[in-house]
Amino acid sequence: MIERSDYDEVFRHTGYDAAGSTATNVADGFTMIAVGDVIATRPLTKLKDKGCDEVIKLLREGDVTFGNMETNIFDIRTFKGSPQAEYGGAYHVSLPGLGPDLNAMGFNLMSYANNHTCDWGVEGMRETARTLDQNGIVFAGVGENLAQAGAARFLETPRGRVALISFASTFTPLSRAADPAGEAPGRPGVNGLRLKRRIAIPQEMLESLRRIRDVLPGPKPDTADSKNVVLAGTEYKAGSQAAYSYEVDPRDLAEILRNVRRGKQLADFCIATNHGHEPGNWCQEPPDYEASFARKLIDTGADAYIGHGPHQLRGIEIYKGRPILYGTGNFVMDDLRTPSGSDMFDLYAKDPRIHTDAEVTAAEMSRTGGFANCLFYESVIAVSRFENNRLAQLLLYPIELGFTDRLANRGIPRLAKGDQAEKILRRLQELSAPFGTRISIREGVATIRPD
Repeated sequence: MIERSDYDEVFRHTGYDAAGSTATNVADGFTMIAVGDVIATRPLTKLKDKGCDEVIKLLREGDVTFGNMETNIFDIRTFKGSPQAEYGGAYHVSLPGLGPDLNAMGFNLMSYANNHTCDWGVEGMRETARTLDQNGIVFAGVGENLAQAGAARFLETPRGRVALISFASTFTPLSRAADPAGEAPGRPGVNGLRLKRRIAIPQEMLESLRRIRDVLPGPKPDTADSKNVVLAGTEYKAGSQAAYSYEVDPRDLAEILRNVRRGKQLADFCIATNHGHEPGNWCQEPPDYEASFARKLIDTGADAYIGHGPHQLRGIEIYKGRPILYGTGNFVMDDLRTPSGSDMFDLYAKDPRIHTDAEVTAAEMSRTGGFANCLFYESVIAVSRFENNRLAQLLLYPIELGFTDRLANRGIPRLAKGDQAEKILRRLQELSAPFGTRISIREGVATIRPD
């Protein structure tokens, strides 16, 4: 009979532990550069903008340079698809020239699971995937079925092989990928992380909702259901104060954890990345499920967790010597040239015979709760450097996207300077403090050194 200790010895020599995970295994100096949402509609390397050129120079210094691909890439003159009735808030699209430009900027690894993946249907997703492939950019989070969308994709670097697992907790319902079942084929789309949302409210408010529910027509729940109240499709529960609460779908969790484990078994470094807006773009704190979820991914084998989606910065945690970036904000938000589609014209009460696409986009950007706040135009470039297979330091370079510029010129990243740089980093310092993260700021750059 083979003893457990014999298995452990075999795993030790192969670089695995008994759970099938591996430790970080990169060469000293391995550098991961991470930014947030890339909503670009034109090549940036051609601008010859000094501030943007400084950013590009920095991006090119990473072994891995990561961003969230939140636009689609195709030539609308020959495109065979169409804008979908379900879309992520705008119909993001760029010309094929964006592909080689992203490569020239230094991007070599991107997530593509988000709420804009299928703005232009599966056709737009496939065209974008083809363009990224043709330009040597490894991406994950989409596929012809769920198995493909959830699988790790791999980037070879001189200092180690990197796995990327990408998923989205914010996505349009019809864009979620599915596997074949019986005679039914699989469904192309994104790797979705489904969340069950509940709203916590004080007990007296819950009782008021219960009375409203009970007087409305329709079937009533069993009397045994005495804790929570479901009203108009929303579930409410008792809490000390009003707050949103989320529960991860156990099937999605199990599949994501398995994909992280599989990815790490075949790589030296593993990145897990999530696109989520919860509880809303207005919120600077991560949703209540995310901290334990991110730590579980790292326990399973991820070497970094990168969150994006709410379009503004959220805090940073260092867990077991690995970075958790809860919100990387916007890196490029240059969407003025995106065609709006008739649904957006209707939504913002515009007439396509009178108004222009730019006027629709301007209405979207300036609406209440939209992007009329400078917070959406301030972010960071996170540079993580590893020594002895542990995070040695994390440098944070503040960037600004030209909030005060003319709308047609906004959204282009430049290194923030002076008081603005200090303000961005101080805000991130405050947002990270609840996670026990100490951030020092000096000469416009922030540093995290793990204990």
